[in-house]
Amino acid sequence: MLYILLIVFFTAVAREIAKRILLRFERRVDATKTPWDDILYRSIRRPLGWLIWVIGISWATSIAASSTLQEQEFKEQLLVVVGRLRDASIIAMLAWFTIRFIREFQDLMVSGVDGSKKSTWDPATAAAVGKILRATVSITAFLIILQRFEVGISGVLAAGGIGGIAIGFAARDLLANFFGALMLFIDKPFAVGDWIRSPDKEIEGTVEDIGWRMTRIRTFDQRPLYVPNATFTSITVENPQRMINRRIYEHFGVRYKDVEIVKPLINEVREMLKNHPAIDTTKTLMVNLVSYGDFSVNFFVYTFTKTTVWTEFHEIKEEILLLIAEIVRKHGADFAFPTQTVHLPDQITPEPDPQ
Repeated sequence: MLYILLIVFFTAVAREIAKRILLRFERRVDATKTPWDDILYRSIRRPLGWLIWVIGISWATSIAASSTLQEQEFKEQLLVVVGRLRDASIIAMLAWFTIRFIREFQDLMVSGVDGSKKSTWDPATAAAVGKILRATVSITAFLIILQRFEVGISGVLAAGGIGGIAIGFAARDLLANFFGALMLFIDKPFAVGDWIRSPDKEIEGTVEDIGWRMTRIRTFDQRPLYVPNATFTSITVENPQRMINRRIYEHFGVRYKDVEIVKPLINEVREMLKNHPAIDTTKTLMVNLVSYGDFSVNFFVYTFTKTTVWTEFHEIKEEILLLIAEIVRKHGADFAFPTQTVHLPDQITPEPDPQ
């Protein structure tokens, strides 16, 4: 009994020593600029503490069984079980450390190695790769533990294959959503944070999360919209977030009596757009007379802004429209609106009153 207490005591001491070593390591980690030692420390901190306890308790249990049990066969069986549990626990701790390291590495790839948020990994891709790696580690650790307990892995895999076929027939929609998510991660038509919409479905909003079964979208009236991933394999998705410009396309009509000044008016509007700092002059820029309407002479403006930000675009468009109105007034013209002209004879003889 004394040996067992001593083992537990020394295990606690070893745990405390490891804790103090990790604290000193943490201070050194914080002083360095590289992020790799940070993620290593955060990954190993908790699994290492539990690993020390697992080794100490299994050792104490083995000594207790050897010193107290008299029946040799039962003692040997118990020691075998304790050894297998110890090995399984160590494997689980190693898997836990690996999973934590993968999660920390995933966060590092998204935020950028230098913390500048400049990374080639978008959050959706990083999340997908992280989930696949963590699932692989978990399954591998589980199979190794089964093998340590002398469970036939081939039988488990065969049973899993038969069960997978049955589950596949019963969960076709679930599998369709899974492969839909896989295609989203591979093709990357959109990422978390993108504004998307579909002309085929009533889908429009900002992508908040891309899961394995469904994608969560926040509509502009702040309602959450949950779309099964299989839907995206059969619809057209527009991603305005990836526009490089926004278009201004407007028609204007001036009065017919202003037709003589339409040409200089259009030229001045064109020059104003060419010299405007918010207009991308490398793109198509047109200001032309387009038609003679029922009550107006019509011209149109077709140009692109440099910004794609929704609020900035509307501020620029407002400024452009007001500048065009100033140019129209400057030339003594005015915008037309629907009117009717009634021509009356010079002399109208009133009809005699029948009474």
